[in-house]
Amino acid sequence: MSNADLDLETLDLEDESLDLEPSLCSAVAVEVVPVGDRTRQISATIQIPQPSDRIWQVLTDYEHLSDFIPNLQESRRIPHPDGGIRIEQVGAQSLWKLKLKFCARVVLDMVENFPRELRFQMVEGDFKEFFGAWTLQPITDSSTNLTYTLMVQPSRMMPVGLIEKRLRRDLEVNLAAIYQRVEAIARQS
Repeated sequence: MSNADLDLETLDLEDESLDLEPSLCSAVAVEVVPVGDRTRQISATIQIPQPSDRIWQVLTDYEHLSDFIPNLQESRRIPHPDGGIRIEQVGAQSLWKLKLKFCARVVLDMVENFPRELRFQMVEGDFKEFFGAWTLQPITDSSTNLTYTLMVQPSRMMPVGLIEKRLRRDLEVNLAAIYQRVEAIARQS
């Protein structure tokens, strides 16, 4: 099944106004492990009652990720010098307590190992270190554990505690948004 097989653009989901079911966010298990002074390994997992190939379709539709993932302002595929998969993503959010708008940009090289793992490595961006993987582990033919694992080290200008807290919350919301997107596609099929 290719991305062209599903009409992902016509789904009735909007970026910032996405209504996430609170129970979905609480269904995401997040673990943060300090790895050195300013480096964190962050993992988030959610069980999605869909086969892994349907979830894969959503994860690898790089051009449309910002359509439904809150705080992902832009996601687009850009040329890779060696013919691989390279995407540029820009995340933005308001930090209301500090009255600041925080933006971060990453250029990621992607390695697709269909249908089980999607690895990424930052080659350019606003972090000192940013790499990890999406892992899809089938539980049954119609249910999959989706895990996102990130190793991140913010630049010296970014407070690590604030980044850790934001990423923890954002991963709950992002995995819940992916769950809802996959479910919406399943209903349209």
